[in-house]
Amino acid sequence: MIEEEIPSALAGDRLDRVVALLADLSRAQSAALIAGGGVTIDGVTASVGKVKLEEGQTITIDTGLLPEKERPRGDASVQVHVVHADDDVIVIDKQQGLVVHPGAGNPTGTLVNGLLAVYPEIALVGDPFRPGIVHRLDAGTTGLMVVARSTGAHESLVDQLSQRLVHREYVAVAVGAFDAKSGVIDAALGRDARELTKMAIRVDGKVARTRYAVLREFHTPIVASLVRCELETGRTHQIRVHLAAVGHPVLGDATYGGVRSTVPFARPALHAVRLTFAHPTNGTEMSFEAALPADIEGLISRLSAGD
Repeated sequence: MIEEEIPSALAGDRLDRVVALLADLSRAQSAALIAGGGVTIDGVTASVGKVKLEEGQTITIDTGLLPEKERPRGDASVQVHVVHADDDVIVIDKQQGLVVHPGAGNPTGTLVNGLLAVYPEIALVGDPFRPGIVHRLDAGTTGLMVVARSTGAHESLVDQLSQRLVHREYVAVAVGAFDAKSGVIDAALGRDARELTKMAIRVDGKVARTRYAVLREFHTPIVASLVRCELETGRTHQIRVHLAAVGHPVLGDATYGGVRSTVPFARPALHAVRLTFAHPTNGTEMSFEAALPADIEGLISRLSAGD
């Protein structure tokens, strides 16, 4: 059973949309669940999904009536760039456009599907619908992430992440020139009040801190900066939202205002360049680096022309 009180961020949204978000369903599945009597609002069974919700209302979703989810299967056609693998962990250099795990709208063709084809044993590690996954990168973000290959490793990595012992460093090309060449962006994040798929700075959000340092500045054809970002917390879209909030969105990020017609780029120019954690079995420090992908290198070359 899923029970949620509607926060201000969801007030005014349609019931079918909110149910789809909370239960990780497609809109069609959400509508079918509502029509089947699987959702109540303040204890009253909802009959249609188009009703708009109000702040403070409580919706209940009967998970017993949710459509049976099919567990992800291995797919050898999904390319996975493995930079390290042992009995406990797999370190990936993820390519752009690859969704990490199946979900509404992306049932197949994900990183998890590719991993299962090579490491079928991870099917028993962690959440069966996102096996082995302990943290994620957005589909458009490239670079390093670690996947658990054993139950013990999954528990250890989740614990390290919760204690902020995993070091994650990113490089981004951001729009504009920073006044302060280094600093900390400390701003809580939560769901955007108008668009549920976006995140936003919210006073009632979860704590989020990003350290940044400007590595290089560019002046033509637009003013831009090459920035190193280090996560102290790991919230959804954290770097993208934080940089946008201080007026320097990631170049190419259509969601958070980073598109510039003079320098077209097909995705957010964001790459997870360094990853460090303690090996789950022996405690040895494991550290990895991933070179910038060709598209970001090409972007920097275009910007460097007028540096």
